[in-house]
Amino acid sequence: MLSRMLILRPWRDTLRRLPQVVLGLGLFGVGIALMVAGGLGTAPWDVFHQGLARVSGISLGVAIIVTGIVVVLAFIPLREKVGLGTVLNALLIGISVDWTLSWLQQPEAMWARIALTTAGPVLIAIASGLYIGGGLGPGPRDGIMTGFAKRGFAVWKVRTILEVSVMTIGIFLGGSIGFGTAWFAISIGPLVQFFLPRFARSDRRAHRHR
Repeated sequence: MLSRMLILRPWRDTLRRLPQVVLGLGLFGVGIALMVAGGLGTAPWDVFHQGLARVSGISLGVAIIVTGIVVVLAFIPLREKVGLGTVLNALLIGISVDWTLSWLQQPEAMWARIALTTAGPVLIAIASGLYIGGGLGPGPRDGIMTGFAKRGFAVWKVRTILEVSVMTIGIFLGGSIGFGTAWFAISIGPLVQFFLPRFARSDRRAHRHR
């Protein structure tokens, strides 16, 4: 039963892919931190994370980790497979966010805040291309979408419902929306589509180890 829930790859193939995945997850956290430091609004899930951090007193990174772990648990009823990348996603992004925010402060100049906010989704898209292209398993939030999609729901509908729902909850909890939220919404899809093929790893070597 457990093996059916796991994405298993030969260990040599996993080690070959791991640096790319870890780098991607680290950069993903930096991208989130850029948007937070910009102070002009964050991505829908991070609006929720901000709100959760605000009402609970935990750091933003810890809020991301807690949410990721809870979402991974939802893989069980959806029978979605968990990979090493799924677990690392739930842990490393939050660590990267807190580390980056420990030295990155919100600048006073508006042009600098706009620059940070604009750069955030670009870096997140590059990071997504790296960790998704590494092929070690979906991120927790992506896994929820694919889990529902396998049950006949349109991916765009699931994504829209999830992101609008968490963003709405986040707003009520005190998370911030603004220019950055809108910029993320319109830019992240095309940017990920551009970068993902450039970092996707071939499975040909993996098949030789199976």
